[in-house]
Amino acid sequence: MRWIAAVVLFLVLAATTQAQTPAVPAQQKIDDLVRLLQDPEVQSLLEARKSEPAPKPPEETLFAWEAAMRARFDATLAALPRIPAEIGAAAARTRHDALSAGYAPVFVILLCLLAAGVIAERLYLRARAGAVSLAAQLLSLAVFTFSMGLIFFALRWPPLTEATLMVALAGIIAFRAASIAIDFAVARPHIRRRIRLFVGVLFVAIAAAMLGKPIGVDPAVSQAVSWCFSLVLVILAIEGVVSVVAMSLKARLAIVLAVLILWVVWSVGLTGLFLIGVYVLLLPPLLKVVGNAAGAASSAEPGSVRQVLLIRGSRAVVVLLALASLAMVLKTSTTTIIAGNAAAQAIAYGLLKSVVVVLLADLVWHLSKAWIDRTLAPAAEGIAPSPAESARRARLRTLLPIFRNMLAVLVAVMAVLIVLAQLGVEIGPLIAGAGIFGVALGFGSQTLVKDVISGVFYMLDDAFRVGEYIQSGSYKGTVEGFSLRSVRLRHHRGPVFTVPFGVLGAVENMSRDWVIDKFRISVGFDTDLNKARKIAKAIGVELQADAEVGPMFIEPLKMKGVEEFGDYGIVLSFAMTTVPGQQTYIRRKAYLMIREAFQANGISFATPSVQIGGDDKTGAAAAMIATRDRQEKSATGTEG
Repeated sequence: MRWIAAVVLFLVLAATTQAQTPAVPAQQKIDDLVRLLQDPEVQSLLEARKSEPAPKPPEETLFAWEAAMRARFDATLAALPRIPAEIGAAAARTRHDALSAGYAPVFVILLCLLAAGVIAERLYLRARAGAVSLAAQLLSLAVFTFSMGLIFFALRWPPLTEATLMVALAGIIAFRAASIAIDFAVARPHIRRRIRLFVGVLFVAIAAAMLGKPIGVDPAVSQAVSWCFSLVLVILAIEGVVSVVAMSLKARLAIVLAVLILWVVWSVGLTGLFLIGVYVLLLPPLLKVVGNAAGAASSAEPGSVRQVLLIRGSRAVVVLLALASLAMVLKTSTTTIIAGNAAAQAIAYGLLKSVVVVLLADLVWHLSKAWIDRTLAPAAEGIAPSPAESARRARLRTLLPIFRNMLAVLVAVMAVLIVLAQLGVEIGPLIAGAGIFGVALGFGSQTLVKDVISGVFYMLDDAFRVGEYIQSGSYKGTVEGFSLRSVRLRHHRGPVFTVPFGVLGAVENMSRDWVIDKFRISVGFDTDLNKARKIAKAIGVELQADAEVGPMFIEPLKMKGVEEFGDYGIVLSFAMTTVPGQQTYIRRKAYLMIREAFQANGISFATPSVQIGGDDKTGAAAAMIATRDRQEKSATGTEG
């Protein structure tokens, strides 16, 4: 009861103390609040929060976007009749800008720069004897670009003239680079012409859109000019699909419909959605063409790491450029649906980053797979590897397939986790849950865990390799392959055993390093053993000199001596040391050579025989004569 009294006393004292504590005056609280508001850090924080726009509801964002698109469409239609006047005024301003600074008109300057680039390029091609390879064309383009750029940057131009010349030269250089790529990637001339025309109109449209603001063209007129160019591009694309694409009528109609839908999407200002649709439509064939072109341009062997890097890397670069352009549009455009929506922008950028992660994972996996497959490839014919090299390759054939499977799982898991993290998913609970699930799976699948762990230790101990002949209990055969939990053995009669590592037990490896093969031959008791020894030594020398079986010997065939005296002859012991797996073949050949050599030298093999009676040959002959006489007398009496 004492502790109850102590608790009660403590509670009473606490209540008394709280009651006696003086309350903080209200004026002091006000002064503290005013002092806090006057803090510069607090004021800057409040200003930042005040400047942030309040998030709008989704329906208000959609209505605002619809109103902006309608206003943009009306402005574009109203600007169409003003296109000739605006272009004429912009050209006049640019001409006046160049003339006022003492230069020729912009068009004349552009022609002079192009002439300088063409002359320098012709001189370079003449020095190279007119080489037409891809590298020569790229170098000639570099000479063309350098010569024009040198003149352009060496002089000081008026503002409008400088902007016009820079955009025009960049467009020409880009068009030439695209033409080189098209000539290299597309084989048929009529398709090349159509693609080159489409790309040329596209670059002119881009140049016109870029020049609108620097030379003072009304934005609505620039938008109308871009709309007119887009209509021309749509017509060219539809004509190319109808005339060139070798597909069924339904497929071509589907592509035409997709092109029209994309044009409408671009016309209403959904640039991000338009780019996504273009990439979905063009990236698959473009990636195929780029991969084939990279493979054809590469001098590396098919399937090598270098070729995989060139093909996969070139495709990855194309995809990354597409993602970069899409990210730039999403970041700068104010007419997209996700503009101003933080959650939608986070998801969009997360998806773009996820695609980059998947590309990197795909590149890492294919490079690793190419290296493993290259390492596991058999040696070239006619090249006999050394024993150490053979052992190393056997170990690689054993470990690398398992490593390849583990690497595939690791890359896939890491890619999935990083993608989920980029999409805003908390992966910490997932990892913790996976750990708990792994522990539960380990307890529930002890046999499986035992098999996997036993396999790991078999691999660490290098107990056997692919291609080796092993025996464990009632299982024996040549190792054909592994999984994470079992080994596959091919019996010499054909059956295949799939043995879990956990039940494999002690392993007898019959194919490691070397093997001593011993056999016995029985000869007659009257055999000259020294002569037999010399014959065996000569056979061993002959076998080692043989081109087929000679490299298989480690120590030659020798007669060890008399093993025992048998019932029918002397048992001789022979031995030889060979590489594993070939001893049976060599022994059979040695049997044949020993038989022929022994017969040629008068050495007889022991044969089973049974001797009846003594050694008195005369008594046996007399017994035979007496038996014959009795038979003749009995036959005579019978006749009489």
